[in-house]
Amino acid sequence: MARLFGTDGVRGLANKDVTAELALDLGVAAAHVLGTTGEFGGHRPRAVVGRDPRASGEFLSSAVAAGLASAGVDVVNVGVLPTPAVAYLTATTGVDLGVMLSASHNPMPDNGIKFFARGGVKLDDDIEDQIAARLEEPWERPVGPEVGRIQTDSGRMGERYVEHLISTIGGGEYSRPLAGLRIAVDCANGAASDVGPAALRAAGADVVVINASPDGRNINEKCGSTHPEQLQAVVVASESDFGVAFDGDADRCLAVDHGGVLVDGDQIMGVLALAEHDLGRLAQDTLVVTVMSNLGLLLAMKDAGIATVQTGVGDRYVLEEMRAHGYTLGGEQSGHIILSEYATTGDGVLTALHLAARVKATGQKLADLAAAVRRLPQTLLNVGGVDKARAATDEGVLAGVAAAESRLGATGRVLLRPSGTEPVVRVMVEAATQAQADSVAHDLADVVSDRLAL
Repeated sequence: MARLFGTDGVRGLANKDVTAELALDLGVAAAHVLGTTGEFGGHRPRAVVGRDPRASGEFLSSAVAAGLASAGVDVVNVGVLPTPAVAYLTATTGVDLGVMLSASHNPMPDNGIKFFARGGVKLDDDIEDQIAARLEEPWERPVGPEVGRIQTDSGRMGERYVEHLISTIGGGEYSRPLAGLRIAVDCANGAASDVGPAALRAAGADVVVINASPDGRNINEKCGSTHPEQLQAVVVASESDFGVAFDGDADRCLAVDHGGVLVDGDQIMGVLALAEHDLGRLAQDTLVVTVMSNLGLLLAMKDAGIATVQTGVGDRYVLEEMRAHGYTLGGEQSGHIILSEYATTGDGVLTALHLAARVKATGQKLADLAAAVRRLPQTLLNVGGVDKARAATDEGVLAGVAAAESRLGATGRVLLRPSGTEPVVRVMVEAATQAQADSVAHDLADVVSDRLAL
């Protein structure tokens, strides 16, 4: 039987895979697992529920809240806010759990349900499995005054989140640390459409905003971090210092320099790591990345005296590594950047503020700062119709990998990664030139296809 929870909550086609009935039942199950830990000192358990603007979030968030309340949990419905805002509010308001309805960068018809435990942290696999198991168990329903209550927030929670964000770069009522910068912002018609521009303006920036008019259907539609082309044009046309693009739930941030050139998550991490290193604030002088991060980032960090630790693909694995060893900065090439001194998860708006603060503090253009990370040309191929389980053990494949690594020498690298959901093996090659990366990747893909064919 397939596992209910994926790499980031329960996700699928809304009203088909992710239904109101499932949302309600998950609310009940989460209340029993996360609201009965004995850590809330005898008070009735409480929860924060938020969502991104997609239309299905309206009925799904209502269903989750109904399930929680029916199990005796008091709920504050904070409406449309970014995923990291829900994590922050879960951590700072003393509630026992948080729930976010979002499919992140996925298209509008999808939706998802992700949970945060007390303290605003994502759930471990075993806790997710406990919640899934409780879906099938009978339970005693509270009645009368024991049922939970549902309160709709007036907007104060969003304001509290913005105040927190700008405080992390020294901003506040009388301080405008980003004054003098013009920043273009693509909100992906998503959850940061209000709070993203509000935070940058409150910090003093002149903000040019696009795709901040969510209508329930246009989230991520040819905009945001997955489609930065519009932002690239707007940055140049508006003569902005740089631009930032969020995804639908604003846990990602990519950037665009003044010339319209994309600055990816690896380069953003490099800029922020060097900033924290220079200030003596980078814990253990270490940056946590995934195996998909470009070799150019690893080499740049080595040259700067910064160690890198690599994890599996997925921000949850980056977070686990950071929490286990006390690291303060990590992330993914896709733009999930985690600044654990200020957040318990990836936060696109927080990333944008700290990137802007570095530009302002140095007086340099983002293009010059990003140039510290020289991205090696990269080719990624998906080889389908193969037995992915044998990718790490087949002698012919291993010989093909060794031959590819010999061709590249110290100027590149090879990564073979089985897909988590499809009969696909991903072949990634980085090399000194794009032509070499393409050649080595296609040759290795042919080996994988021949040796592992189903």
